[in-house]
Amino acid sequence: MSAQALYITTGEPAGIGPEICLALTALETTRPLVLLGDPDLLEQRSALLGNRAPELIPYAGQQAAAPKGSLYVQAVPLRYPVTPGVLDARNASYVIDQLSLASELCLNHQAAGIVTAPVQKSVINEAGIPFSGHTEFFQEKAGCDRVVMMLATEQLRVALATTHLPLRAVPDAINRTVLQEVLAITLTELRTKFGIAQPRLLVCGLNPHAGENGYLGTEERDLINPLLAEFRQQGWQVSDCLPADTLFTPRVLAGGDAVLAMYHDQGLPVLKSQGFGEAVNITLGLPYVRTSVDHGTALTLAGTGQASSSSLMAATRLALQLTAH
Repeated sequence: MSAQALYITTGEPAGIGPEICLALTALETTRPLVLLGDPDLLEQRSALLGNRAPELIPYAGQQAAAPKGSLYVQAVPLRYPVTPGVLDARNASYVIDQLSLASELCLNHQAAGIVTAPVQKSVINEAGIPFSGHTEFFQEKAGCDRVVMMLATEQLRVALATTHLPLRAVPDAINRTVLQEVLAITLTELRTKFGIAQPRLLVCGLNPHAGENGYLGTEERDLINPLLAEFRQQGWQVSDCLPADTLFTPRVLAGGDAVLAMYHDQGLPVLKSQGFGEAVNITLGLPYVRTSVDHGTALTLAGTGQASSSSLMAATRLALQLTAH
């Protein structure tokens, strides 16, 4: 079987990204997996860990998976030598080059999707490159007006109406336009990318007890529930606002395929308490599949052999499933 490649960016070179990417030799897939990074760096990191380095095969459009024990690599040249755990702003452009190439390949229909290892936002900005995160970077490159962040484990999917905002800014950020776009993207992609023919979406209320009919807040009564009713009239299976303190119970979750949380710390603590290290970050609304790990660069673990590749493996497995749809 032949297939377009799935590209994996190796991320911040001083972090754990290069070494956890080497663990992808353990995955069995018919789709080519291609690392974006410096081959010498990957070999050096493997040697530092005392491991036998997988054979790194230059990728030149092969349409079959790499032989067992090997990985494809598309070279992105490192700028300066790397010491594990020690950030160097001079290598920030190396990180951006990986992301730019991955985005370009997907937008030109030369790749099936992207899996991203962690980057260090602070050092990229220190280098004078404005960068707020992977999600925003890919959104801008693709020219998308809105994307949706979703985190998923095998048991639970949580999409976010708002992401990295101070809590006092959340109510003002939730308006009809935002919610309409977030709902449309989430429901459509559950159908198209996850292959769920009739997705069922459970929606968290913004306020305690979902506003308690206006006594604890009016957003549910005046804005969110009327909009949810419009989506039901269009044939979508969406709940009214549900109290978040009881939504995440097994009985309620059994009635949905995904949850829409109104803000970051409403839904993600529950998900991460269930599956941290196994969770996957997914960007909905892009014209291609993009998944990522649920952790950072873990600089103190880089080069020690103690970093877990479990989240990257989960992100890659899920990307393979989504690209199959």
